[in-house]
Amino acid sequence: MPRASLDKDPHDVAAMFDGVAGRYDRTNDVLSLGQDRHWRRATLAALAAQPGERVLDLAAGTGTSSEPLADAGVRVVPCDLSLGMLSVGKRRRPDLGFVAGDATALPFADASFDAVTISFGLRNVVDTVGALEEMLRVTRPGGRIVVCEFSSPTWAPFRTVYSGYLMKALPAVARAVARQSDAYVYLAESIRDWPDQVALGGLLKRAGWGQVAYRNLSGGIVALHRGVRPE
Repeated sequence: MPRASLDKDPHDVAAMFDGVAGRYDRTNDVLSLGQDRHWRRATLAALAAQPGERVLDLAAGTGTSSEPLADAGVRVVPCDLSLGMLSVGKRRRPDLGFVAGDATALPFADASFDAVTISFGLRNVVDTVGALEEMLRVTRPGGRIVVCEFSSPTWAPFRTVYSGYLMKALPAVARAVARQSDAYVYLAESIRDWPDQVALGGLLKRAGWGQVAYRNLSGGIVALHRGVRPE
């Protein structure tokens, strides 16, 4: 099984994201061929947050994933380790209460959220299970988790093509768009080494989440994992 975490100092990862914060959203749109918007809509639908609910949006970056929740009346808390990302987000949406925080040591009380979500950030955490346990801790009993993360394409021939794109084309395109390819070389490697759909489901269960299920998006390039904190 691919390793579930990276041997990477979290502060190094944060500094890496600080360096690409200004162009991060635009670069993602280009690299995903616009698919990131579809993935975000699917994540929101799976989360099914209601007005008045309190939702923790981890690895929120510049707040792109938090904005539609806030606009729908959800009490969303965007949280990220990268101060550069948070600064960009705060300038754009000063009404959102951005919080700096490490996913493995969240600065929130037990059972303080109705739901927690993390998109394209779990694989950047050093201790995957530890982070999932922290998310469980801050979620109320009966509350839910939605993880949107890159995964393993289900069709083997496409999986080979996709792997080649990750390791060769992605850093080159990122260099042209963001002028900082090192961060995207790291991101490509982190996607390649990440557990597949079934393995990530096992990590969620190991962390204590119940009713774990997943749904593939874009042929398994991305998968949505869901779970519920047992009562």
